[in-house]
Amino acid sequence: MESRNIEKALEISAKLAAGETVSEQGTNAALYQEYSTNPEVYDMVLLSLKKMELSVYEYNNSLFAAPKAHGSLFGYSNEALRRELGLRTNGELYLAYFIIYNIIMEFYTDTISATYAEFVRVEDIVRKVDDTTAGIVDKKNGFVLSEIEENSFRSLALSWDSLPAATVELSELRAAKNSKSGFVKLVCNFLVSQQLLSDNQERYYPTDRFRAVVENYFDDSRGRSMELVDHSGEERDEHAAD
Repeated sequence: MESRNIEKALEISAKLAAGETVSEQGTNAALYQEYSTNPEVYDMVLLSLKKMELSVYEYNNSLFAAPKAHGSLFGYSNEALRRELGLRTNGELYLAYFIIYNIIMEFYTDTISATYAEFVRVEDIVRKVDDTTAGIVDKKNGFVLSEIEENSFRSLALSWDSLPAATVELSELRAAKNSKSGFVKLVCNFLVSQQLLSDNQERYYPTDRFRAVVENYFDDSRGRSMELVDHSGEERDEHAAD
């Protein structure tokens, strides 16, 4: 392999590993062209990112890298992600995961069928999580799922159901764990910081990075269960996805 091709492949890999986008347009356009037209560069980028436990996804003529499931080099451990979100326990972290899952479902019915919602608001996400947990908690009759399913979602559903809808008007809402709306905003702020959502006057839009991950990552993981919560109930520190 030519040294020039090695250099270009490593440059692309380094930028993707650092969280940059390599796109057909913009400052990295020449690198995107190398990736798209030079087979040696393409193969080496995939190989080098694989060694770093990263996957590369292409969406809208742009390249994005995301950590592989349970990767040890990139992504967040549960402990690091709790610190990033200002959470104390894994139970709170699993609730954040569950909110992220519901945000995804606001835009997708599955990984190949976008719902084409242009954006979501905090209240839309709260309503979605309420609807999802409605099948888990019956306030008159208790839990309505099987014993195994109850044990999987019991604390998550109770944690969400115990929160008030909001502590202030939505126009004055701050990210916090003391209400459903505040918790959702906390999660949305994190997703914005990860370049997965963009925020425009409290309207949250999916970015190309978001769509690249959703439309490719879970297809790559087909055949393996997506671990949004720890079904064993034990403390874990496995690496979370990007």
